Amino acid sequence: MAEAATDFALRGEHITLDALLKATGLAGSGGAAKQLIAAGQVQVNGQVELRRGAKLRVGALVQLGGVRVRITVSDGPGSPLKSPEK
Repeated sequence: MAEAATDFALRGEHITLDALLKATGLAGSGGAAKQLIAAGQVQVNGQVELRRGAKLRVGALVQLGGVRVRITVSDGPGSPLKSPEK
């Protein structure tokens, strides 16, 4: 059974892939995010994404290893990360 995705509430029109990896803690720094992306370890909507500046919008599903993050609409101020619903 696939793990539930963690939601990331988008506050603007888009977020870049490297910024998402940093914001979610999947990468400890911009350099680490760049390396993960360049190594082909990150998928966006089921496809390997090699562009660190790829713009992610609401509905995108990002996967790194067994971790999945879904981009959702922000419903106001506060933390952009939401726990997965079970």
